[in-house]
Amino acid sequence: MRQMWHLLEPIHALVYYAPEVFDEMARLGYEVDTRWPTYFPLRSAPLGPASPSLVSATFYSFNPDMVAEHVAWDVASPADVVAARTRGMDRALGRLLGNMDLTEAADLAKKVALAANTAGRPLAAANASLAWPEEPHLALWHAATIVREHRGDGHIAALLAAGLDPVESLVSFAAIGAAPVEVFASRGWTPEQWAAAQGRLRDRGWVDVDGNGTEQGKVGRRAVERRTDELAAAPWSVINPGRLAELLMPVTMAAAQSGLLPSKSTLGIRR
Repeated sequence: MRQMWHLLEPIHALVYYAPEVFDEMARLGYEVDTRWPTYFPLRSAPLGPASPSLVSATFYSFNPDMVAEHVAWDVASPADVVAARTRGMDRALGRLLGNMDLTEAADLAKKVALAANTAGRPLAAANASLAWPEEPHLALWHAATIVREHRGDGHIAALLAAGLDPVESLVSFAAIGAAPVEVFASRGWTPEQWAAAQGRLRDRGWVDVDGNGTEQGKVGRRAVERRTDELAAAPWSVINPGRLAELLMPVTMAAAQSGLLPSKSTLGIRR
């Protein structure tokens, strides 16, 4: 169901870029001149007052030092941040989608989200524990968030099973051209940490001396992505994904054409 993830991810990701969300977070006292001071609380707030070490564990690919810089609950409580992101997304989706009828799309996406087994998937479980919004556009966004975090939690399991630590997971993905190295630098690892991970992967035969993915590395990454797909597949059996894809297309296009989302990301999705 990778195609469905590609449709849902831009909808979810608006929360980290929409000016309406930045406005709500600024009202709480967060700095909004750059992305990261709000990204970490926005994404981790459903976990409650989680420590930096817990957020690092659940986010996986970020340098723990970067997480510690931005995860503190002295600015606003997690409940306040959840409320702020809901208000911000209400405004942002209202602006971007206008009077688009999202009732059926929201109902189908909610069925998928409710069918997602969250055992061993902390970010999916945390979002699933939140109250469901009644408005279709917000219900659709909430469902997209649960489903994407469900997939993300499973992806971490696949990376662990492949023996890839947080830095290696990025280096191995960059090595096969998922995105430029500069994009992955946003995760906060130092050049020395990146080089050390390259060395470990070179010893395993996953990258060559120039840091490019070898055939073994490409096979290994394909196996990780395939396992991620397999772990994310079960909830989609409760609906006809084709129908939801049809309904999501104009929503996803509105998100992609908003100019808010980056053209390349560490997820390997190109807008």
